[in-house]
Amino acid sequence: MHLLILGHGYSASFLSPRLLAKGWTVAGTTRNATAGFGDDRIEQIIWPRDSDAVRHHISRADAILTSVAPGSTGDPVLREFAQDLSQAAPKWVGYLSSTNVYGDHGGAWVDETTKPSPSSARARARVEAEAAWADLSRRAGWPLNIFRLAGIYGPGRGPFAKLRAGTARCIVKPGQIFSRIHAEDIAGAVETAITRAIAEQAVGVEIFNLCDDQPAPPQETIRRAAEMLGLPTPPEEPFEQAEMSAMARSFYADSKRVRNDRMKTQLGYHLRYPDLDSGLTAILEAEKGTEGTE
Repeated sequence: MHLLILGHGYSASFLSPRLLAKGWTVAGTTRNATAGFGDDRIEQIIWPRDSDAVRHHISRADAILTSVAPGSTGDPVLREFAQDLSQAAPKWVGYLSSTNVYGDHGGAWVDETTKPSPSSARARARVEAEAAWADLSRRAGWPLNIFRLAGIYGPGRGPFAKLRAGTARCIVKPGQIFSRIHAEDIAGAVETAITRAIAEQAVGVEIFNLCDDQPAPPQETIRRAAEMLGLPTPPEEPFEQAEMSAMARSFYADSKRVRNDRMKTQLGYHLRYPDLDSGLTAILEAEKGTEGTE
């Protein structure tokens, strides 16, 4: 079995080892010829430089996962490879999207039946990309899973490094609440989806929210991480007075709690890290090299 990952970045780096261990072959695209994937078993494709190699792998892939974000001119994968994808016959295709498609709900709960109401240009581009992938899936006849990811954290991407460097900030916006997902749970859910689709010869388009069970205010992440490290929590900064980049400020535009019931019941995946404490603890244990040794 062969997996092609379009945009082999942080999240994909947790999925590839799982499938390699099962005997799959994996190829992934990157823009950086010097970056590497940390595993020489993964075939590296420099894209957009080597589009022909991408076409070759699209034609032979049993599963295709794309994490390439859309831009102002649409989804770059579809812009270049829509014809190739329409002629391919993968057993499964996955698209990594974002829960930002739901927009702002004032802290209320949303699920996959909630109508997208994007509040930013990036989120609107996501909604358009989801629709384009779904349309191509229906025309081409291969199954598509759209994964709407909450805020991603994991080893190397979390609050501990910022706290140690003294750059962590505790910005407070009353009523603000986020959902999160550990990178290992993204990989676990995607692996489950691939296995399920191939075993059941899946058809059609399905959407899954990938997030943990306990949404929390952003400052709670910093507070809990500081407690775990035995470091003082940075002083609270009111959101309205905090100096932030436009990009950083945009992450506070939406407040919502994201449900994951469909991930558990329909997809059949159960979280390894269902809350912030378990996820942060796992990161610390991994740093110490002790995770899974007890």
